[in-house]
Amino acid sequence: MKLFDNTETAFKLKTDSELERAYFLFKMIQNQPMVRIGTAVTNFALKAHLPVEGLIRATVFDHFCGGVTEDDCLPNIEKMFDKGNVHSILDYSVEGKEDEEQFENALEMTLKTINFAAEKQSIPFAVFKPTGFGRFALYQKLTEGKELDAEEQVEWNRVVERFHKVCKSAAEKDVPLLIDAEESWMQGAADDLIEELMEEYNKEKAVVFNTLQMYRHDRMEYLRSLHQRAHQKGYHIGMKVVRGAYMEKERARAEEMGYESPICVDKNTTDINYDEAITYMMEHKNMAIFAGTHNEDSSYLLMELAKKHNIASTDKRMWFGQLYGMSDHISFNLAKEEYNVAKYVPFGPVRDVMPYLIRRAEENTSVAGQTSRELNLLKTEKKRRKL
Repeated sequence: MKLFDNTETAFKLKTDSELERAYFLFKMIQNQPMVRIGTAVTNFALKAHLPVEGLIRATVFDHFCGGVTEDDCLPNIEKMFDKGNVHSILDYSVEGKEDEEQFENALEMTLKTINFAAEKQSIPFAVFKPTGFGRFALYQKLTEGKELDAEEQVEWNRVVERFHKVCKSAAEKDVPLLIDAEESWMQGAADDLIEELMEEYNKEKAVVFNTLQMYRHDRMEYLRSLHQRAHQKGYHIGMKVVRGAYMEKERARAEEMGYESPICVDKNTTDINYDEAITYMMEHKNMAIFAGTHNEDSSYLLMELAKKHNIASTDKRMWFGQLYGMSDHISFNLAKEEYNVAKYVPFGPVRDVMPYLIRRAEENTSVAGQTSRELNLLKTEKKRRKL
């Protein structure tokens, strides 16, 4: 039996009813029109303040999120760690709010999760999104090479200050910090800022991690040039490597505005690109990799690369990551083999986390094979338990 086919290990923490719920949810997600209708109805119900939060919480929210607050997530986190050797990363998944109060909230929440991670062996990283700390339009303007006006410059300085504050705290408490990637037309400004932070905080080892979205065809070139600069200046690179989360949006904008899409032509090219990135990173000692992937082939490749370069499965420079509620067959089976594995555990108020959940559902419908694989594994485990 191949490692990731072991459903007993994959679902050992799920009760029969949780198994049934997971099966029901993925069955729904597999149906594209259903996802579209469900999304529209949910959005309407929340905007109209209809009492649907309980229903959302009992189904999709509890499957894909750890809880409403960080304390709420703890029982799930401890259970995964104690019984499955799977770590967790608390991800405050409130999206799309754009005022100073919200940015300060996100800052406080990130500092709080850094403290949490410093105290708990089960939480090895902290994480935040660039637009959690500042307006999208500011990043976009800087990415496009435009000058900020005086007021915007003051605002941007506050954004930079927030980044420094969390990186400083992470470095002092020895908690590596993952910074998510977002849309290509704002990412340049985030990349430049994160590179400065790596130079400052990654002198001894990788504390600050940027994110490479490998569905972008320019990312290998970016990684190589960053590596060159890091080598010259003597700092370590930390990278979360993912395939990417905004494909439909990226392609639509490129088409609408008449520029070449930054996205690889097809899934196969993205897969090749992803594997090239992890291969490159594993060849260089001054890099730490967090491989965010639900792809079995890429996971097997990373295991092979670790063996080839004599990197122990427990080496803290190499992590595997999956999202909570997905790909348990990868997470729990890798953890059983003593690899470092962490689940991204989203949390936040139900209505505030809905944009995140809707994106997840839409993403799952657009990734061919992902949902059917989940369904087949769940079906296999249901059958195994009956026997």
